[in-house]
Amino acid sequence: MSDARTADEKADEKADEKSADRLTTLSDGIFAIAMTLLVLDLHVEPGLDKDAFTDAVRQALPDLGAYALSFTILAGFWRDHRLIVRLVPRFEGVALRFALMWLGAIALVPFPTALLSECAARPLAVAVYAGMVAVTNLLELAMFLTGRRQTEHATEASRSEVGRAVTADLASTAALFAATVPVAFLVSPPAAMWCWLALVPIKLIHRKRATARRHGRAS
Repeated sequence: MSDARTADEKADEKADEKSADRLTTLSDGIFAIAMTLLVLDLHVEPGLDKDAFTDAVRQALPDLGAYALSFTILAGFWRDHRLIVRLVPRFEGVALRFALMWLGAIALVPFPTALLSECAARPLAVAVYAGMVAVTNLLELAMFLTGRRQTEHATEASRSEVGRAVTADLASTAALFAATVPVAFLVSPPAAMWCWLALVPIKLIHRKRATARRHGRAS
């Protein structure tokens, strides 16, 4: 009887590993494509004289800034996803649907990035970008919470301080970007974009807490 139970447990572990591997492989592919598409807007026409070349490089700076911003945000999503897959190695049902919607949002990132690089002075372009980041964070949060609640495959760490740190990180990031949507319309687009810098200390604080709790050093 115990041998049969052990065999079933091993089969479940292998199924978890395959589920995690498949989702990770799919997500890695989508991230690679989305990050690569960000580069397509970065170009300077060949055959320009000195003055025209200088102007072209200057005009490309907003595209470069939008690329750097979106690449950093995508890298953060990718890193968060790697941690979530370790905490919840198998996604089923509603959690899997949230995961697929989240990957769909990741694949869409190049579109609001192009809007931001071309129309950063327009409130709607900034609002669309901020809304995209907020929604993507909420989908990733929903994927994590439903995966943790609806399956027996979630690890103990997902329900511990580490899991709470991940939840707080995703929720606070979504709240920050959502809050800048009205700022873009009521104050100015540059003011909304400057507010995004608050993401740096927020990420550092939550990441430090998650790391400390993971190693049992939280006070």
